[in-house]
Amino acid sequence: MNYLSIFVLIPLLMLGALWLARDIKQIRGVMLTGSSMLLVAAGVLTFLYLQARSAGNTAEMLFTDSVMWYPSLHIGYSVGVDGISVAMLLLSAIIVFTGVFASWRLQPLTKEYFLWYTLLSMGVFGFFICTDLFTMFMFYEVALIPMYLLIGVWGSGKKEYSAMKLTLMLMGGSAFLLIGILGIYYGSGADTMNLLEIAAKGNIPVEQQRIWFPLTFLGFGVLGALFPFHTWSPDGHASAPTAVSMLHAGVLMKLGGYGCFRIAMYLMPQAAEELGWIFLVLTGISVVYGAFSACVQTDLKYINAYSSVSHCGLVLFAILMMNRTACTGAVLQMLSHGLMTALFFALIGMIYGRTHTRDIRELSGLMKVMPFLAVCYVIAGLANLGLPGLSGFVAEMTIFNGAFQHADPFHRTWTVIACCSIVITAVYILRLVGKILYGTCTNKHHLTLTDATWDERTAVIILIACVAALGIAPWWISDMIGDSVVPVTELFTSKF
Repeated sequence: MNYLSIFVLIPLLMLGALWLARDIKQIRGVMLTGSSMLLVAAGVLTFLYLQARSAGNTAEMLFTDSVMWYPSLHIGYSVGVDGISVAMLLLSAIIVFTGVFASWRLQPLTKEYFLWYTLLSMGVFGFFICTDLFTMFMFYEVALIPMYLLIGVWGSGKKEYSAMKLTLMLMGGSAFLLIGILGIYYGSGADTMNLLEIAAKGNIPVEQQRIWFPLTFLGFGVLGALFPFHTWSPDGHASAPTAVSMLHAGVLMKLGGYGCFRIAMYLMPQAAEELGWIFLVLTGISVVYGAFSACVQTDLKYINAYSSVSHCGLVLFAILMMNRTACTGAVLQMLSHGLMTALFFALIGMIYGRTHTRDIRELSGLMKVMPFLAVCYVIAGLANLGLPGLSGFVAEMTIFNGAFQHADPFHRTWTVIACCSIVITAVYILRLVGKILYGTCTNKHHLTLTDATWDERTAVIILIACVAALGIAPWWISDMIGDSVVPVTELFTSKF
């Protein structure tokens, strides 16, 4: 069995074990054991990939394997990873593991919740390891469908509305994506769904690329919160339970950026060069609009959701710059934002679980009441606004450094516009921290609140450690990612 299949096999075994579990202790045991195995598997894969890279395999897909499923349509279970895939798998394993602790005390229907949570996780892992277009799409759908029930059943607020809106908009994006994938398959004439083989032949006519590129980029872009198709994101995040918000914003939205880069840009480079400016404008709007929208929100989850729109917009923005530095920054931003937003949503869930409100107008002086959670919230905020030494600074500086490599006025102008989001982010983060953490606690009920429990501290400390590690020592993962973006970015060298 190929090593990568472990990332699908473990969730399958977890689903079976959860089905047989009889009480809450067994359910927690299954989730803790399974998520720990996924984290260890991701760590081992990262070590093996770095070893292979040190041996000279820098830009290749490693651990590749293929088994034909449907020969008449050339659909197979094809897997393989490069530095980008390894980074995404490691991120996914960290978020899934910490999400288990964030859901440790969830009630009711604990078994059913973790069944859907595990299925969602399996879809994410399967998507990142696959290189067959149809199989990637299948895992993509497996990752999306559980969101409806996870939000609709275990969510809060307008959960039914939010679940329906999220599902319908993402299914609409999936329709565009399916059309784009089928167009790539039939347009390439390669008699294969394997994206590596299609890219190697590079025979999709430019006329067809102009049709399928916008559909494919748009299909993935909806999940990446591309303006104006982002409106599902704030409502979905605000209504989702804590761990689902962590996994959704931390990992699931990264499927959008990963798919845009791995499929749309890689397989249709000529159309990307011709039509990329349209999406560059939309992503630039996403970056600034999301930051401004976060400034006027009063709900903690909505603030973080619109912040995610801005930061995920930076991912697509960097990808469309089409050079190695910017694309490396895009992947670093996916990692950084995944860790930061998971940390934010975890802390927001913990605060809400104690205060029973997310309205910042009703919160103040929490630093005196729950100092551990408050200090962690400050750290998350500083990472979000790009403090040096934390992950946000490394990712954003790499993106803007790559973006400024373009000398033409169009790219420079939109880069300056996107840079303005840094200042806007600092405004709403610092104002938010000052409002809810400092000052006098005006609600007498809040004075009796307790600080974080052991399971909550475990999740938060792991995420903070990862944010700090990426900010202090980014070179090893940056080099790993930089080598892996070369096969795509070298297709655009004619632009410079």
